[in-house]
Formats: sequence, C-alpha cells, structure tokens
Amino acid sequence: MTVVEDEPGRDGADGADDGNDGNDEDRRDGPAGPPGAADPYVPSLRRLERERYRRARARRATAIAALSTLVTGAALYLLVVGAPGWPRTRETFFSPEYAREAFPKVLEGLWLNLRLLLVCGAAVLVLGMLVAVARTLRGPVFFPLRVLAAAYTDFFRGLPLIINLMIVVLGVPALRLQGVTVDPVLLGGTALTLTYSAYVAEVFRAGIESVHPSQRAAARSLGLTNRQALRFVVLPQAVRRQVPPLLNDLVSLQKDTGLVSIGGAVDAVRAADVVVGRSLNYTPYIVAGLVFVALTIPMTRLTDWVTARTDRRRAQGGIT
Repeated sequence: MTVVEDEPGRDGADGADDGNDGNDEDRRDGPAGPPGAADPYVPSLRRLERERYRRARARRATAIAALSTLVTGAALYLLVVGAPGWPRTRETFFSPEYAREAFPKVLEGLWLNLRLLLVCGAAVLVLGMLVAVARTLRGPVFFPLRVLAAAYTDFFRGLPLIINLMIVVLGVPALRLQGVTVDPVLLGGTALTLTYSAYVAEVFRAGIESVHPSQRAAARSLGLTNRQALRFVVLPQAVRRQVPPLLNDLVSLQKDTGLVSIGGAVDAVRAADVVVGRSLNYTPYIVAGLVFVALTIPMTRLTDWVTARTDRRRAQGGIT
C-alpha cells in the first residue's frame, strides 16, 4: 500500500496556516478546548508591544506632570515667601494661634449654614418650579399669572442679593408688624429663597421650553389631559435636562448662606467675625473661607461629573 505524503498548500488546514500572516508564532499554548470549539483569544506580539508602549507613555506623562507641578509649586513658594511684606501678611492672615482658636467656633456656626442650605434649597426648588410652570401656562385666561411670574423673575434677578437681605432682614423688623418674625435666620432664609427661586425658575422654564411640542401632542393623543401631560411627560424631561445648572445654583446658594450674618445670625462667617473683632487678626476669615471651599469643591466636582455624563448620554442618543 502506497502512502501519499501531503504537499504544502493542498490540505485545508495547511492552507489556513499559510494565510495567518505569521500570527501563529504569536499565540501561546493554552488548554485544549472541547472538540469544535474556537481557540481562546491570545493577543499577538504586536498588540502586546502597543500596550507596553502606551503604558510607558502614560508613566512618562505622569512623571513629567509631577515634576512640572513640583517645580511650579517651589517657584510660587519662593516667590511668596521672598516677598517684602510676607512676614506681616503671615502674621495677619495665617496665624496658627488664631486659626486654632477660630476653627471650632467656625465649625459650630457652619451647622447653621448647612441647615439653611437644606431648607432653602428645598423651598427654592418648589417655588422655582411653580413660577416656571406659571410662566409656561397657555391660554389667555392665564395672561395675568404669566405677567406676575415674569415680573417676579425679572425683579429678583435684577435686585442684588445683599440689598434684598438688608431689606428683609433689617427692614421687616422695623415695621413691627404683629405676628411677623424678627428672627434673622428665618428672614435671611426668606430673602435667599426669594432671590434664588427667580434664577431656578428660569432654569426650569428653559427646560420646559426645550421639550419638543410633539411630546405634549403625543401625550394628548394618548388621552392625557394638559395637566397630566405636563406632569408625566414634560416636567420629567425638563428636570433631567436641567440637572447641571440646578446643581450650579445649589453651589452658589451654599456660599451665599453666609450672608445671613448681616442680621446678627451666628453662622460660620459671624463666628469668624467675632474672633476678628476681638483680636484684630484676620486669620479667622481665612479659616471660614477654607471651610466653605472645602464644602464647595465636592459639589462642584459632582456638577462636573453630572454634566459630562449628561453630555455623553445626549451624544449617544440616550437623552432626547
């Protein structure tokens, strides 16, 4: 019996081996799979080399950024410390002694700012939504309501917050009206709510008007009333689109809660002011400012993350 030796290229398996562009030598031996199963994926040497190159570039970029940061920080430090007025500035604004004295009192007063933020934030969202809905109502019968809502937003957006606080916190108690509180915390919270509701109302209104009219028409064709279409179709889309600017307004409200101290409320700013008035050293103001910054940075990063996430979903078609 004559045995015929296979010639290269005649067998199907050999032909397949000849067309793999030399990648067989890049594969690693692995456990044999069940008969008929595809071979497990093993990256080629070229792919592994690219990944090593990318990792090397990333490490190099990180090292350069760290070195550049250290050099810049050292240059700024030498520039500040070498300035002629630095010793006096350090004693006046960066005194460790007065910082240790003011820090517990500032933290105690900060609790008032946080409570104002929670209460006023909720009130601003509710009032702002009501004003925005009033401005978008249709029909001639709602014309006076639309005018009043527009006048409210125009007035309080144009009125400086500090003037609003002075009128409400200092002017209302001067009226001596029976049944009207004179608590600076409540009056200051009212002034903050009035001002920020005007800004938030415009944010909500922009979101409502950004919803395509076909959404409302589709809701009506399904049998929903105007109120149901607004509640279940328009408002959810409007609020979802306006989350980033709403968070920005919340960050601003958090900082402006310190303005209630003009009426005598002992918050973080007022607590620092008491120490400054007694010591004539301004380090407590720096301490209070750093505390507010420490609270603001996480909210700012959250706003940036939500904004980026919303942009990615909109680019992928996840948000209409």
